[in-house]
Amino acid sequence: MRGKGILLSLLLCFSMLAVSCKPVETIGEESSAREEGKIQIGMSFDSFVIERWQRDRDVFVSTAKEKGAEVNVQNANGDVEEQKKQIEYFIQKGMDVIVIICVDSQELNESVKKAKEKGIKVIAYDRLITDADVDLYISFDNEMVGTMMGEAFVENGLAGGNVLMLGGPLADNNVSLVENGFKAVMEENEVTILDSFHAEGWRAELAAEYIYNNVDTVALADAIMCGNDDVASKVVHALSEKRLAGDVPVVGQDADLEACQRIVEETQVMTVYKPVEKLAKRAAECAVLLAKGEEISGEDVTMIDNGEYRVPYVGLEPISVTKENINEVIINSGFHLKEDVYLNVPDKMP
Repeated sequence: MRGKGILLSLLLCFSMLAVSCKPVETIGEESSAREEGKIQIGMSFDSFVIERWQRDRDVFVSTAKEKGAEVNVQNANGDVEEQKKQIEYFIQKGMDVIVIICVDSQELNESVKKAKEKGIKVIAYDRLITDADVDLYISFDNEMVGTMMGEAFVENGLAGGNVLMLGGPLADNNVSLVENGFKAVMEENEVTILDSFHAEGWRAELAAEYIYNNVDTVALADAIMCGNDDVASKVVHALSEKRLAGDVPVVGQDADLEACQRIVEETQVMTVYKPVEKLAKRAAECAVLLAKGEEISGEDVTMIDNGEYRVPYVGLEPISVTKENINEVIINSGFHLKEDVYLNVPDKMP
């Protein structure tokens, strides 16, 4: 009897282990069974290092599901070779549409070509893929982003002064576009660009290292242009250690919560708000239309040259955010809560 009890106990343990080892389905993993007739969309992100990408993902996925599509989200973790493998995986799985937030704008044209040969539609999301026959490029006007950054500095008295440019990797095509817009404003206002630095993989800590390692150059800077708010965060922290935070104007983009907090604290002059909900929703709607073989139309649709091809382009307008309009643009829109934005300066809360 005792032997039978031991045997039953062992069988029960094995059963429990079998249940506990059952794989859990998560976003980015293939569903156990594709629903018959549902549109299949593969989405490959550069990474989730930048805060806004999680918003983009959530809005895109929910909108696509409302339109009757399934979305498989993958994260390349900043590795272009990994992104190529993910695109190949989507091709093998016979996706209807592949949406790509590219790691490197110049390295994916062959991957796009393979997808197109299989009849799969391809969308370049937020970042242009150069020399590739994509079915749609959808983003914000990135030159305008740079123009807004430059104008914010000029409005704060930078004309005739010196500025540093600390941006993201040149592999991201948007970086050059933003810098083009920024440089044009600097030239018009006789501002000297002391130096430019590009943080590989958008690793913001590299920009902070630049501040620590280039003390003499930083001392000459009247302002610092940061490629995004994550970079601005690390730069302002480095400046604060030198007791310069608030004295050297800083700009960024993406309207991250910490950036909005710095604006009301007056350690960052402005950020560029890009309504990502609008972008992600429009992209999901376009993806479903492309999957159905329908035409993408609207007043926001134009054509753009990506090097070898002229491709359909949907460009949305960004918004410059300063302490003067942050309540209207950021808080009233629900992008961030008032209590969170003014967390560190509650006495300034309207």
